[in-house]
Amino acid sequence: MTMANSVFTGAFDQLDRAILEELQINGRISVADLGRKIHLSPPAVYQRIKRLERAGMIQGYTVLIDREMAGYPLLCFIRLSLHPHSRELLDGLQARIDQLSEVVECYHVAGSFDVLLKVWVADHRALDTLVKEHLMTTPGIERVETSVVMSVMKSTTAMKLI
Repeated sequence: MTMANSVFTGAFDQLDRAILEELQINGRISVADLGRKIHLSPPAVYQRIKRLERAGMIQGYTVLIDREMAGYPLLCFIRLSLHPHSRELLDGLQARIDQLSEVVECYHVAGSFDVLLKVWVADHRALDTLVKEHLMTTPGIERVETSVVMSVMKSTTAMKLI
């Protein structure tokens, strides 16, 4: 979304921005508490939240789980080069990636690689299995490059609203 297409240039206003900012901090905040924070009645807050949901600005609600406590201490990024470049290959790869629970994010990117994967695994053996048995055996994947995350310097799901 570009600056010209910001949600706040049209039907949304600063109260909507305040609601979204608070919900990014605490998605479980009650409508009453949210109303007190932004000085708006609970019914008005509820109506605004529903409008933001219908407009697609709020896409859903989720729980963030600590991946290490869940048994996935190894965070990695894997870059893939594809050959040949074709829509069919990308579609097939996406279907394959959808089957791999270790892959938590997948992006088709521009640059020296074609696809970027974010993966969570239990250990190096699980990473080795993912790469050797699942990625290297997938048709069209020409090159695989893996980076193991040493430490997370910043990780957030909140975005600055423009």
